[in-house]
Amino acid sequence: MIRWMIVIFLALLLISWFTPLLRKLGFGKLPGDFRFTAFGREWFLPFATTVVLSMLASLIGYLV
Repeated sequence: MIRWMIVIFLALLLISWFTPLLRKLGFGKLPGDFRFTAFGREWFLPFATTVVLSMLASLIGYLV
C-alpha cells in the first residue's frame, strides 16, 4: 500500500514539473484536473491527467 502511495506522489510531482509541456499537448485541461490559489500560490492537482498518462504507460508496458 505504501509503495503505491509513493508511486502516485512521484507521478504527481513529475507531472507538475512537466506542466508547461503538457499544457501545449492539451493535458492539464481535462475534467478532473483542479487548479486553485491558496496561501498566495497557485496549486495544480492533475488527477485526470495522471489517470490518462498511467493508462498510456500501462499500454506501452504491456506492448513492450
